[in-house]
Amino acid sequence: MSSPLPLIGFLLGLLLVIKHSLALSVPAAFQATLKTFPRSRCWGVLLLASAAIWTFCLVATSDLGEFSPWRTTILLGTIVSTGLFGWLVPEFLAVRSLGFILLLAAGPLLEATFLQSGLLPKMIAILAYLWIISGFFMVGMPYLLRNAIATLSAPRQQWLWKLLSWIGLLYGILLLINSARLLILS
Repeated sequence: MSSPLPLIGFLLGLLLVIKHSLALSVPAAFQATLKTFPRSRCWGVLLLASAAIWTFCLVATSDLGEFSPWRTTILLGTIVSTGLFGWLVPEFLAVRSLGFILLLAAGPLLEATFLQSGLLPKMIAILAYLWIISGFFMVGMPYLLRNAIATLSAPRQQWLWKLLSWIGLLYGILLLINSARLLILS
């Protein structure tokens, strides 16, 4: 069985290229959309439901070791805690839910890069660790994302918006190049 790493790298690179190309080509529309995201109830519920389903599937299929007898309780707790979280913590629900998704998504990326050599696994691992750090801050201090969006959207900070967009675009292109090289060689 071949490694899924080139495909993962290609998809991540494509995602980064599309997202950062939009941020560079239509910055006003992109920034306007980003400004509405932190307090968006629709995005919050959608992302929270996605994180809950992902967590539910993960708990249902993972080996829990000595906690296996508790599987049903944990699954029920996942459902109940998701409902309570959506009801009792409505402030910045979209940001917190995105943080949950980033934390969940980092696991498979790090698992795919485990014991792999080369540039591509290192690039994917760096991205995964950035997601973990960002996810922690989004869950614990979600207002920081709102503040960062407001700062980067300010007219005096457009140079920083462009710089970060170019960095993301170049990182995506590098991921695409390295992934395509490995896909062609395999």
